[in-house]
Amino acid sequence: MTRPDTPRDEWSVRSGDLLGEGATAKATVDEHGIVTRWNEAARGLLGYRPAEIVGRPAAELLHDSSPARADVPAALRSPSPPARLNGRVTLLRRDGSTVELGLLAHRRTSSAGAPEWLIVSAVPRAGDAARDEELMRRSFLDGPCTMAVYDTGLRLRWANRDLERVMGLAQQEMRGLRIPEILPGPEAESAERTMRRALETGEGQRLELAAPMPGHPRPLAWSAVVAPLLDDEGRAAAVMLSAHDTTAQLTARQRLTLLNEASVRIGSTLDIDRTAQELADVAVPELADFVTVDLLPAVHDGGEPRPGPPGGHVLLRRVACRSVFTGCPEAVLEPGQVAAYPEFSPAAECLKAERAMLNRVTDPAVARWADEAPERAAMIHRFGLHSTMAVPLRARGTTLGVATFSRHRRPEPFEQDDLLLAEEMTARAAVCVDNARRYTHERHTALALQRSLLPRTLPPSAAVEVASGYRPADSRSGVGGDWFDVIRLSGARVALVVGDVVGHGVRASAAMGRLRTAVRTLADVDLAPDELLTHLDDLINHLSDETENDSGGAGAAEAVGVTNAQVGATCLYAVYDPVSRRCSLARAGHPPPVLVTPDGTATLLDLPSGPPLGLGSLPFETVELELPEGSLLALYTDGLIESRGRDVDKAIDTLRLTLARPAASLDGLCQAVLAELLPGHPTDDIALLLARTRGLDADSVATWELPDDPAVVARARREAAERLAAWGFEEAGFTMEVVVGELVTNAIRHAAPPIRLRLIHDRALICEVSDGSATAPHPRRARAFDEGGRGLLLVAQLTESWGTRQTATGKTIWAELAGPAL
Repeated sequence: MTRPDTPRDEWSVRSGDLLGEGATAKATVDEHGIVTRWNEAARGLLGYRPAEIVGRPAAELLHDSSPARADVPAALRSPSPPARLNGRVTLLRRDGSTVELGLLAHRRTSSAGAPEWLIVSAVPRAGDAARDEELMRRSFLDGPCTMAVYDTGLRLRWANRDLERVMGLAQQEMRGLRIPEILPGPEAESAERTMRRALETGEGQRLELAAPMPGHPRPLAWSAVVAPLLDDEGRAAAVMLSAHDTTAQLTARQRLTLLNEASVRIGSTLDIDRTAQELADVAVPELADFVTVDLLPAVHDGGEPRPGPPGGHVLLRRVACRSVFTGCPEAVLEPGQVAAYPEFSPAAECLKAERAMLNRVTDPAVARWADEAPERAAMIHRFGLHSTMAVPLRARGTTLGVATFSRHRRPEPFEQDDLLLAEEMTARAAVCVDNARRYTHERHTALALQRSLLPRTLPPSAAVEVASGYRPADSRSGVGGDWFDVIRLSGARVALVVGDVVGHGVRASAAMGRLRTAVRTLADVDLAPDELLTHLDDLINHLSDETENDSGGAGAAEAVGVTNAQVGATCLYAVYDPVSRRCSLARAGHPPPVLVTPDGTATLLDLPSGPPLGLGSLPFETVELELPEGSLLALYTDGLIESRGRDVDKAIDTLRLTLARPAASLDGLCQAVLAELLPGHPTDDIALLLARTRGLDADSVATWELPDDPAVVARARREAAERLAAWGFEEAGFTMEVVVGELVTNAIRHAAPPIRLRLIHDRALICEVSDGSATAPHPRRARAFDEGGRGLLLVAQLTESWGTRQTATGKTIWAELAGPAL
């Protein structure tokens, strides 16, 4: 076959020139060898009229000396006769003479459904030899293949017209020249080596090559057959080359390959910029010399674009570009820049029309560019851009942006098939960009939700100095449910919390918020760490049951942020008391903390792991440690030490060594840990909380053991006022006297010994009264003539906060004086 653009000489065939039935003798023979049909050409060949031969055995026409006389009946009687018979036979004419001719017999099924044989033979005509010679000559000269004959010296002797057209040379101009002399280049030398091999071996050779041809804008692909021409003695006298132009087929295969590569390479992540860059990378240089991808600003930010096509000038943000030249010197915009595209520009036109557009860069268009955008016109002149394709990125009925493909180094312009390929590639990329946009929107939502739930600042505390660090997972993994918190407790104590909710996305962030709120609520009740985790475990189980039984189904599960399969979390809860310098810890499936003592020894605390929250299985266990003042506790989530391709034990060793190094500040140490352990693209959220312990000295705490006697109330008030005066808070003495008097009186009247009064001075003044009763007091509304019932109301009015907590021997009622009283 030849190229579609191969010119044809006009020709026509008159109906009178066509050979009719008279040129072929035909007869049919049934499965028993009886002649059933006989045409006029057969009558002219053997002299029998149809009436004389139809119904007679065909074997009667065979001469006795003909081998077919025995072979044909045997073939007919065979249980599995062949589908075709052929050979030369000697037949008897009606006048008794004989004639030798070639017969071709086809086994077929007759119109009645019975097997029969169709026998044909060409009728010889005068002048056939001369006519055949002319046809052979014309078939070589005008055949649809590109053909040439070379002598044993590999010099051209004959060339047909298609080769003359391809080479742009007449046969006389090429005669006597070798292929490398006609078309210099490595391809011609390869073809000549193949021809020489055919001459030497006497065997045909096949050749696949692509070569630039004069007058053609792109190299042409060829599939050639090289065959030796043998003389009468069997020696190679010449070699013939017959080639078919396979450029169209090769181009189609290349386009399919590129499309397949695009389906594999585009959309490897849920990152908008990277997805757009993958489209540009795939298209250069296989399809275009320069590619840009521009998105509507709202799309790039993860938002929803405006419905309908844009009109007039269009604002677009450059997100990706690729060129055959290093550094994309053709680019007028850098990635991230926003520019207005004129309404006549290919980008704006294709967005307005919502279809791909193929354009030739003509002088009038360049002149218009020079008026509206001179920097782009200068770029077109400098690099010689001559052909562009602008393809809108559309997905799910929404226009996201535009991809522009340009050529300047390749001389051939874009074709319609190139536009179809660009549309297919861009359509696949658009779906991936839209998926990334939707993910970006969800990620931004999750991050905003997570940031709103995490503490923006950590409360100051006399118990610990704290620093924190948080890093969300990269865009491919999604935002997780890691959290940390520092909660001030009564008695100058502080609670340190780090947790991790299973899963990623908005639902994980919402679940994290619910758990963090629950932890703060339970911490306010002053539960022990193991009891707090038990209540938290029960809460998650209740949430799972509610979600599972919710008639709303999956939608309701998503609304609350958890499902039965997804509910789960790990948590580490610690309470530190600066007065006793003791720390109580419990964990639920969470990584154990690292303790660094003041001498620089870093230890991974061996705490009972406990089950993750949500399993409702094994109980939790609290461990109590005494920490020297200045000890460092490091609480973290598993993302800090667990990552793909990194050993956990080595990561823990690195964490210990980093925490043990001297640091100028706790914030600096926190950043050093993240820098040392944070992978380039973390696949999970990372939360880190560092707390350096402090201790309250004996001068900041005053304790009295009180007898169960109402007379002691006055002494307790007086000694409390004296202690405040010693601390320099004489102005708060009266308020403290009232608070001490009310709390000690209630303990003596309604509780049981032992009774103890403790005053603590850190950032505030704290009064604590402990007794041996587990019954918690509560304020009540006193009537006008009641003599009691107003004490706790009075304490609540005079202090910033007050409350009660259970102890191993009873309870403690505490009150903290408000700032203005100090």
